[in-house]
Amino acid sequence: MKGLILAAGLGTRLRPITSLKPKPTIAVANKPLIHHAVDNLVAAGVTEIGVVVSYLTVNSIKETLAGYAGASFEYIMQNPPQGLAHAVKVSRDFLGDEPFVMYLSDNLFEHGITEFVERFRAGGANAVMALVPVSYEAAKSLGVAVVEGDHITSLVEKPADPPSTLAIAGVYVFDSVIHAGIEGLAPGAKGEYQITDAIQRSIEAGHEVVPVTVRGWWKDTGQPDDILDANRLLLTHLKSDVQGEVVNSTLVGEVVVGAGAVVKDTTVFGPVIIGADTRIERAYVGPFTAIGDACEVRNAELEYSVVGDRSVIDGVKLRIQASLIGEDVTITSDDSRPATHRMIVGDESRITLHE
Repeated sequence: MKGLILAAGLGTRLRPITSLKPKPTIAVANKPLIHHAVDNLVAAGVTEIGVVVSYLTVNSIKETLAGYAGASFEYIMQNPPQGLAHAVKVSRDFLGDEPFVMYLSDNLFEHGITEFVERFRAGGANAVMALVPVSYEAAKSLGVAVVEGDHITSLVEKPADPPSTLAIAGVYVFDSVIHAGIEGLAPGAKGEYQITDAIQRSIEAGHEVVPVTVRGWWKDTGQPDDILDANRLLLTHLKSDVQGEVVNSTLVGEVVVGAGAVVKDTTVFGPVIIGADTRIERAYVGPFTAIGDACEVRNAELEYSVVGDRSVIDGVKLRIQASLIGEDVTITSDDSRPATHRMIVGDESRITLHE
């Protein structure tokens, strides 16, 4: 069985964070989104992985996956991205007639994807789809599946009156039958080739499409608030591991301090992860915060935030809260009043806060 990770999109809803890098390279709990996807595939026994990229994402994706142990990667160009079914079509040479797991690189699953793969391997299905229960209102903006007994009978994209509240999550397991469903497929309203249309054709041809309900949480990280919430959810599983130096500081709860990091004259309330070679001085770091590698945080307070690698936060008297800060960002302040800041800051930005 092979894996197929889709990483060709631009992630425009996450701008400015995605202005200089693709969404799958954004770190959540100090690990790029695409690494979470690969980890889940490897845990399910899938190590031969195709990564669908575009000319705008290929270099960053390759750099992010360079040196990843335990899996091999083949990069497949999709220029321009024209939907999920199109991604499968351009990957046909890589996939051959083998079964495969298609994984949207911006989706996170609390318990991984092993149970979806195992259900497919158990036999009796041409496809397995991960489904997650949602509210009726949420179903209007998602693709939903109608389930009868132990199989899916129809799929509907963003229905005005949802026939089901079982939303399609970002993992599919297919055998080679799906290729026939894609061949000759007409594009949708936005000119994209929808995988749900291909699966519907497969259902109508009499093939078995089986649902597996997601256990635990599932997160589609499409917008900044989703990144912050995904970071929170992942950090709930954090276990303390202090490899760096802690000087005259208080660590409460589950806190990870990376190798080479220094935490000095600081209070940290976990769950918090502090990356390698980062220096925190005279600061407060509150729950559900992830600070990347080689960062500097001095004379500042932050909580429920994600800070990218090599960023500097210095002398900011207002507490930074619920913020998504990119890589190589510098935030300083000359003076301020007690309050809080909330920021979405793209890579390589420079911000000075004035009273």
